[in-house]
Amino acid sequence: MAYVITDGCTKDGECIQVCATDSIVEGVFTDADGNTYNQMFINPDTCIDCGNCEPVCPTAAIYADVDLPADKAHFEQINSAFHAQ
Repeated sequence: MAYVITDGCTKDGECIQVCATDSIVEGVFTDADGNTYNQMFINPDTCIDCGNCEPVCPTAAIYADVDLPADKAHFEQINSAFHAQ
């Protein structure tokens, strides 16, 4: 399991400050459909599921992957693809 940052991200940086493994970075990602995401991204390979990031997000844009709403499920792939580039 990993945490996922979605489209509500305002890049305030609190999540980066509390991340136990430095798995969160700010960046820009453009997917194959040409959609551009300018936000924070969590690396699913290094996230240890500590949950520190979720409560500090001022816009509630961070979810455990198992709790992602259906309309935000694609952000799991977006976070992963950002770190694969």
